[in-house]
Amino acid sequence: MRRSAALWLALVFAMPAGAQTHGSNKDDKIAVSLSYDDALASQLDNAIPALNKLGFKASFYILPDAQTMQFRMNEWKTVAKQGHELGNHSLYHPCSGSKPYREWVSDEHDLDRYTRARAIREVLSANVFLHAIDGKTQRTFTPPCFDTQAAGEDFIEPLKAHFIAIKGVDDNGRSVLWAPSNVTGQQLIDYVRNVSSQVQLINIIFHGVGGDHLSVSVDAHAQLLDYLAANTNKYDVDSYINIMQKQAKE
Repeated sequence: MRRSAALWLALVFAMPAGAQTHGSNKDDKIAVSLSYDDALASQLDNAIPALNKLGFKASFYILPDAQTMQFRMNEWKTVAKQGHELGNHSLYHPCSGSKPYREWVSDEHDLDRYTRARAIREVLSANVFLHAIDGKTQRTFTPPCFDTQAAGEDFIEPLKAHFIAIKGVDDNGRSVLWAPSNVTGQQLIDYVRNVSSQVQLINIIFHGVGGDHLSVSVDAHAQLLDYLAANTNKYDVDSYINIMQKQAKE
């Protein structure tokens, strides 16, 4: 839909990531940020009920032009009221079209054709949109495709002042990031279980859950959640913004 599955996995599988991501949790637990990109219908239908059942808070990186924002906006407002984060994913999901396997990037939303000012403006405009939904003034940002340049110029640095944290940008060796697709529940569990002892924050970025693109099955997703719920002595599952705010207080 918006990106090549093979490329996406190649880019982010076990990729160290996270702005200021040296973990944050009390009692030496490993922080786990479950996030969901692109405001997909399967997230509303499948992921959110599963998270709510276990009391987990997650981050949903919203695209204002997603179909669910047009037809199911009230449900997203409810998601925010339930304590989940609505994160910034820019206005139109622009990515660099010159990178390998980026044939899906349209000319209109090709970062190589953007100016730095346009890239910044679209991210900040998305903040205005999100504020209209949840009333919040603080949030985090996940750059689409983790691309950081528009026409060869960095546009991330000026944005840092506008966000609690920017996911997938800085690497201090104490966090990992994975965007799984078409994997089993056991593979998800093994990834969490087998992180290095140096890791203090695990970022898992989902897209479709039981549908849509870059999907994992409902069962696989549920198996991971059940594992995390059974091991709360080891893992502190929370939204990315909550994890970053906890860290800032310590």
